[in-house]
Amino acid sequence: MKELFEKDTWQEIFGSISKNRVRTAITMIGVLWGIFIFITLSGTAKGLDNGFEKAFASISSNSLFVWGQYTSLPYKGYKARRGIRLKVGDVEIIKKRVPEIEFIAPRNVRGVFGSSGGNVVRGSKTGTYAIYGEYPEYIKIATSKVYDGGRFINENDMTFLRKVCVIGERTLKELFEKGEKPIGKYIAINSITFKVIGVHKFVQGGGFGDDGDIYIPFVTFKDLFNSGDNVGFFMMSAYKDADVVKVEKEVKSVLKDIHNINPNDDEGLGAFNLGKVFKDTLNFVNGLSFLSLIVGLVTILAGVIGIGNILLISVNERTKEIGIRRALGATPRQVRNQILIESIFLTLIAGIIGIILATIVLFSINYGTKDLTDFPYTNPTVPLRFIFGALFLMITLGSLIGMIPAQKAVKIRPIEALREE
Repeated sequence: MKELFEKDTWQEIFGSISKNRVRTAITMIGVLWGIFIFITLSGTAKGLDNGFEKAFASISSNSLFVWGQYTSLPYKGYKARRGIRLKVGDVEIIKKRVPEIEFIAPRNVRGVFGSSGGNVVRGSKTGTYAIYGEYPEYIKIATSKVYDGGRFINENDMTFLRKVCVIGERTLKELFEKGEKPIGKYIAINSITFKVIGVHKFVQGGGFGDDGDIYIPFVTFKDLFNSGDNVGFFMMSAYKDADVVKVEKEVKSVLKDIHNINPNDDEGLGAFNLGKVFKDTLNFVNGLSFLSLIVGLVTILAGVIGIGNILLISVNERTKEIGIRRALGATPRQVRNQILIESIFLTLIAGIIGIILATIVLFSINYGTKDLTDFPYTNPTVPLRFIFGALFLMITLGSLIGMIPAQKAVKIRPIEALREE
């Protein structure tokens, strides 16, 4: 298409645009608005996706919590409103009967759900913090970061009933001097001395902890708070390809059987399925991305059709001019290419302006949400392949729509054009 590099071609295109500036600008807005909506909505959806991925980064995306509540139906001689206490022994039964479970961690806690926390003392400094009794499996489900130099609770701590603890960042700031290294130092929890073996970095992500939590071995918690074999709640994660909703039903069914709960009782056990929340969130984000694609495509198509209409009008207005060009020797191919170039040019310019405006909007959104902590949203961006794909689509549509006025221009006969006016 050598006409693309000819000066006369561009002079004619800009001459045509300058004669109908307002009409051309209004028509181009359709294409501009379409790609603007597509890029903006896609970037917004990606920001939500990034935000939720960040929020769930500290915990398995296939995890769930299960705890005992009060029954609502009588069963096997037991009355309704019976309190259910989960037991450590339930773990092996669940693992055996629900093979989709990869990890399961019994947990006990004091300091949340209305219970009083542990009174912690170090020298002249004191504080009250939530105390968790943990199994080593916890770190495989909730990937809490333990700062360099420290570690999490391990099997030896459980076997030898060690009085060790992993403290939170806030606990470190409130009980230790600035710059003091806590590893190997001692704190007293409810008057019992514990050795600090690590400091965990708190990351919000679907749980209910905070940056002051203190983790101790489950068996040590049992002795400290006289909890016996009772379990406050189970935290578990299924294998990646497992159906988490189905796993939750199976776990509840097993626990109902163990603790003699009526199979139709929906209140005896409580659960929070983080895996389901994660999947629902991804479905919402994917739906928003699909919506942005549909809305963007329809709007771009409408805008491109508008450009085709403008060129049809332009061809009618330039009938005499086209006839003179044909009389002077312009071939049908040259006339056709002239109109096609104009169609593609208008479409492409409108698209580029739309991309620039959408980029500015996404940059503003990113700047305004960079310090947002109470809502999962971060880094709204659009992959370059989406942008280039949209541009390619616009060029294709511009070419196809441009063929209509181009063919009309080719059909103009020089002698008939010169008779007009």
